[in-house]
Amino acid sequence: MTDAAKDKTLQHSSVQDELSKPARSQWREIWVQFKSHRGALFGGCLFMFIVLGVVVGPFIYWNDAKFVPTGRDFITLRDMRPIYHALWDPSAKMDWAYPLGTDNLGRDMLARLMFGGRVSLAVGMAAMILALILGSLIGVLAGYFKKLDGLLMRMTDLFLALPLLPMILVAAVLFRESLSKSIGPEGGIFVLIVCLIGITSWMPTARIVRGDVLAIKEREFVLAARSIGTKPGSIISRHILPNVLSPIMVSATLGIATAIITESALSFLGFGFPPDFPTWGRLLNDAVDRMTLFPERVLWPGILISLTVLSVNYLGDGLRDALDPRIRGR
Repeated sequence: MTDAAKDKTLQHSSVQDELSKPARSQWREIWVQFKSHRGALFGGCLFMFIVLGVVVGPFIYWNDAKFVPTGRDFITLRDMRPIYHALWDPSAKMDWAYPLGTDNLGRDMLARLMFGGRVSLAVGMAAMILALILGSLIGVLAGYFKKLDGLLMRMTDLFLALPLLPMILVAAVLFRESLSKSIGPEGGIFVLIVCLIGITSWMPTARIVRGDVLAIKEREFVLAARSIGTKPGSIISRHILPNVLSPIMVSATLGIATAIITESALSFLGFGFPPDFPTWGRLLNDAVDRMTLFPERVLWPGILISLTVLSVNYLGDGLRDALDPRIRGR
């Protein structure tokens, strides 16, 4: 047998092997591509670790985040240093019952970090969902209905041109008292912050979804559905939305990071939750006055905010690559 015949035989057998393999589902292909992205895998594991820590931690940890000691216990427990401080200062005030020390009121720092992370992540998730709904709705309407495109996109440009953080601060001052009286201090501030962040964060999602809808609505399957008399609502729900799921999911991950940073900035500036209701931004605000004496009180909330945002950004980057069929096919 000649070399050319051998090559043809090998190519034929390899083609038969490929055809004999069972077809993998689209979600399996996405998972395989996602696993190959080391940064995304690291970000996903880190984000899940943080979520489990702040959700499960307060149920396991023995100290209450809101407990303030009184009397002699207040003098004994206030301003404790973390236990690792013994590495360079064995004489420092420490207690193994408080691994990360206490603040100037004797409240446990580790408990407050876990409880504050739960609040910050809840605000981020809820604000992301609200921004996602608004952005997807406006993007689909602007992309599919030509008559609404100009109006909705000019409204999007208007929101993008507004100074969002000062506007959020003004709205927080105007509405926090009324919402606190009607819903409660914590619930009112939570609803206010979620609505403010969500209403001011939908614009990038709307632009991305609009661009994809403009391309998809000219595809053959959409034109075929339109030619047989399918209503626009059915076309959008059955054909448009499933095909714009990829940018929506990527925007969701990045929206969590934006919401967490915005909430932390509001709490740091004193416009967030009450002082006795810890969040990562509120812990930063409380620690600034004594930062030179107790730098770890600023360090730990800042590290947790940075790690959460970094992990979410890596996760979004990996999802973008995994959900893109052009990259997935490489």
